[in-house]
Amino acid sequence: MSQEKLAREIVERVGGEKNVQSLVHCATRLRFVLKDDSKADKAGLEKTEGVIAVKENGGQFQVVVGNKVPEVYQAIGQISNILDDSSSKEKSSKKVKGLGGIIDVISSIFAPLLGVMAGAGILKGLLLIANNVGWLEKTDTTYIILYAAADSLFYFLPLLLAVTTARKFQGNAFVALTIAGALIYPTIIQLKTDGTPTDFFGIPVVLMSYASTVIPIILAVIVMSKLEKFFNKILHDSIKNFVTPLFLLVIMVPLTLLVFGPFGVYVGNGIASAMVAAFGFSPLLAGAVMGASWQLLVIFGVHWGLVPVFINNIAVHGQDGVKPAATASVFAQTGAAFGVMLKTKNKKLKTLAGSSTLTALFGITEPAIYGVTLPLKRPFIAGVIGGAVGGAIIGQAGTQAFASGAPGLLTLPIFYGPGGQGFPGLIIGIAASFIVSAVLTYIMGFKDPVDDEETKGESVPSAGAAATPRKDASSKSSAQATATSDQEVLSPIEGKIVDLAEVPDPAFASGAMGKGIAIEPSTGRVVAPFDGTVTVAFKKKHALAVVSDSGAEILVHVGVDTVKLDGEHFISYIEEGDRVKVGDLLLEFDIEQIKAAGYHTVTPIIVTNSADYNDVVPQATGQVSNKDMLLKIVGTEASKA
Repeated sequence: MSQEKLAREIVERVGGEKNVQSLVHCATRLRFVLKDDSKADKAGLEKTEGVIAVKENGGQFQVVVGNKVPEVYQAIGQISNILDDSSSKEKSSKKVKGLGGIIDVISSIFAPLLGVMAGAGILKGLLLIANNVGWLEKTDTTYIILYAAADSLFYFLPLLLAVTTARKFQGNAFVALTIAGALIYPTIIQLKTDGTPTDFFGIPVVLMSYASTVIPIILAVIVMSKLEKFFNKILHDSIKNFVTPLFLLVIMVPLTLLVFGPFGVYVGNGIASAMVAAFGFSPLLAGAVMGASWQLLVIFGVHWGLVPVFINNIAVHGQDGVKPAATASVFAQTGAAFGVMLKTKNKKLKTLAGSSTLTALFGITEPAIYGVTLPLKRPFIAGVIGGAVGGAIIGQAGTQAFASGAPGLLTLPIFYGPGGQGFPGLIIGIAASFIVSAVLTYIMGFKDPVDDEETKGESVPSAGAAATPRKDASSKSSAQATATSDQEVLSPIEGKIVDLAEVPDPAFASGAMGKGIAIEPSTGRVVAPFDGTVTVAFKKKHALAVVSDSGAEILVHVGVDTVKLDGEHFISYIEEGDRVKVGDLLLEFDIEQIKAAGYHTVTPIIVTNSADYNDVVPQATGQVSNKDMLLKIVGTEASKA
């Protein structure tokens, strides 16, 4: 698919151009903020060729397309006005609060800079190596010119952040740039350098060094954008275009130097010191935790909270000891994908794992995670373990990052400091991460698609459950042995159809549990979807499993994490081994009480032995009742012959 065609498909499936409030991108994801998330066709996007995964985190609708994201982003700009800053856009009524709102702000501000930041970081790292091995001296004009190219982004970082922050908060980017420029204006810098006592109308000014800082300008521009809207509202149209900027400069530059600047610097220094102290207390333990958890943070989008910490550490201390341990996590998931490639006998999976391994080596792990390790589960766990091992080695070695850049083979030079101290530990750590993850993946194994015939009858784990659907002698009929003929499944619950990918539980949403559908219930009753036998009646009553006389195994899991309710608000009418007829009442639950307890009631209906069939095809949309056809399970050709 061409990038333009993919761009059109993505825009259409996010609800069209009018549904897009804003769009930025990072290394692998298009990060939309939509006016109405319900208008987006998430399931359709996930099936679109060229889309790796779709995630909803921090108030953003994230479309993962891999390392071709810049081309797709530009294509969206060519086919729409989404990237046009001057286009008038309605304000989104959706307000993201709490941690999600913070992550949304940070990712929107930093994501546009990641590409150039990585390039500048690599160049800076290569210059460090060239200087350390004696190829270039810092006094050489060649070194000076190249170092200016590498370091200018970091030195003038407040200017770049002023632009991205202004875009995020719909402020005037040129006024924001001017405010940022005042912070690093030569005369202001000279006052700081000379130690000249400084005041503003008698109010003492605590001068700080603002080059490479992050927090001061972000705080200043956020406040500026609020003031700008206020002045534009009260001033007449004939004067506001020049009077508003005048007021903003007169107010914000002194206010930033007096308040936001020192406050931001102190906060940034405090965070940096805290992270340094954590690694100082136990570098081995801190490294292990970071190495194990980084890719988990990436999946949920909360890793953005640490990006300013990395940058601020480098600005304050000239180096950062947190980022190197995160590198272990990247190479660990790479090794897990490589282990899958070696282990699988499925040609399609082998090809996917191989290409994902190559991409992940250069820091783009989304194809490996969402396409290979996470759906197979055990390889992802192996990657977490390998990341912990490598992170511990790197942390103990005291490896430091001396520039910013996404972890990967190309960015290894950013970890090469004076004399190469800590760099051998990094190499050993990432090698250990890769090897441990690959070996564990190969040993632990996973459910290989080509092994379906060998794994028939094995239990499939249920998310949030204390037990799993199983077949035993008391519940298996002679007709169940084949488990390959067609089967119609009626809806066991009345309610609204929800795509399985939208269930807020990755075990269900990823399809790891099996194919199926979900329902947001309107009544708290579960009835038998066909004639069959109850194979599992969970003690905590939140879920049940029934096998049809032809062998289809259906799991009905009421809500997400409702196992924690310990059976409260549920009434079960079944026991394992019971024979049931279609429409028989199996379970009742109190929807309002479950919601009041803080749990989702969306209910996945899963064919847990989907691998035994050719396909599981949803048959209903919108509202369904107990008598409606919900799923059609398509048997194998062998069973039809």
